[in-house]
Amino acid sequence: MPVYRLNDKEISFPDPVLAEEDGLLAVGGDLCVERLLLAYTHGIFPWYAPGEEIMWWCPKRRFVIIPGEIHVSRSMSKYLHKHAYKFLLNRDFGDTMHRCRIKRESEEGTWITDEMEEAYCRLNQEGYALSLEAYEEDVLAGGLYGVCIGRCFFGESMFSEKENGSKAALIALARMLEQNGFLMIDCQFHTPHLESMGGKYILWEEYDRMLREGTE
Repeated sequence: MPVYRLNDKEISFPDPVLAEEDGLLAVGGDLCVERLLLAYTHGIFPWYAPGEEIMWWCPKRRFVIIPGEIHVSRSMSKYLHKHAYKFLLNRDFGDTMHRCRIKRESEEGTWITDEMEEAYCRLNQEGYALSLEAYEEDVLAGGLYGVCIGRCFFGESMFSEKENGSKAALIALARMLEQNGFLMIDCQFHTPHLESMGGKYILWEEYDRMLREGTE
């Protein structure tokens, strides 16, 4: 099946079910707020390497965390009880996203380009993206950011400055989302770390149902 080519003039996407087996759906277009919102509300997200065209993905098997099912290991639970944490929303979205970029660049490379930083900061300014930061005894320990539409949170990346910083931030986010009736945290891709914290694969039909219910 061909990969669809987008343009900057028309904000639209092909039907997500037409994505390739690996999830690739389309290339091209831009990262304007309107296009990003249309993408996320249909289960589509941009992911590409520096120097490449924008690539839009929609995997059929989705890896998600149900907020009420976040897994806190016994050792992590003990760690949280022993350390004084506080959590802030949107302390500095741009700084949190840039820290995620720096951490990934130094470890395995990153998709967080200058263009991506600018685009998601615009989403944050419009109220559709947020960051959550974890402080341990008033020292920044870690954080994460993602897109927030309706009752769905689409996780993008996280970082740690201190031991367990990103874990603490994800646990706090899940609990906050559960209290506010959110249906899912879309993790997009599987990682062992996220699986250990309650992440699981669901079929496209279940994901699409939650997506429609959560963003209507």
